[in-house]
Amino acid sequence: MLNQETIKKIEQFVCSKPRSIQEIALHINKNWRTADRYVSEIEKEFGTIATRVFRGGTRGALKIAFWASVEKASNSAFQEQLEKQIIRGRTKFEFSPFDIFQHIPDNKKDARIEHGKDETTTTLEDLKNFLQQAKKQLLIFSGNLSFINFKNEAINIFSIIEELGKKGVSMKVLSRVDIAGKDNIDKLLSLNFKQGKENIEIRHSEQPLRAVVVDNKLFRMKEIKESTGRKNELGEKTFIFYTIKDKEWAEWLSKIFWKMFSSSIGSSRRLTEMKKFHS
Repeated sequence: MLNQETIKKIEQFVCSKPRSIQEIALHINKNWRTADRYVSEIEKEFGTIATRVFRGGTRGALKIAFWASVEKASNSAFQEQLEKQIIRGRTKFEFSPFDIFQHIPDNKKDARIEHGKDETTTTLEDLKNFLQQAKKQLLIFSGNLSFINFKNEAINIFSIIEELGKKGVSMKVLSRVDIAGKDNIDKLLSLNFKQGKENIEIRHSEQPLRAVVVDNKLFRMKEIKESTGRKNELGEKTFIFYTIKDKEWAEWLSKIFWKMFSSSIGSSRRLTEMKKFHS
């Protein structure tokens, strides 16, 4: 049975360089057929690795697995332009999720506007329902992971994330790993220790998206704008939440995530260096 430990072992093995199915089979101590099935499942469900068959149809056919970020993510001119903007951006003000939203068919997207002093005053029910759809994987584009602290009388987002971890949902995160967000990083990673699983992996990245991809099938994006007029005088902001249920676009965003993730520094290294600070 393919579990999170085996998935991680295969991903790390393939990430360093392309591998044949036979090499993977030896690495995980399984037969070729089982290894091929595992690789196919990871490719289909997680999108972290991809495969190519060389000399197909011959006795010398060779199937190679490689890290998916090597693959071209974008399939059109406007996707390529969006990809460049996302990878080049450093803050949430350098990219608008609406630029993605406008290209999605009407029957596969939804957007909602809310006003409030901060996101904790917005409706958390939608975020809760969205996260709970995850069966296998969450890919998280974040700024400083502040959303894990959102809660009201009925909903606690951190508790929902904890429950997903107990169910074996893998969570990969791109976020700033710095002094300002250290408490949030430590809080989220504490679930690995608490649950005895390495389900959560965080890597340092300054990037413009605030988004979550669920199971490589759908994603949710957030945009924050300063309100004008009366609301601004009350210190309120405008929050726009975009929900996209288009598998093709979800796969595209997942590929961009993995491209950025594979070239980012792990949180453990950054946290270790921060321990050297003194006052």
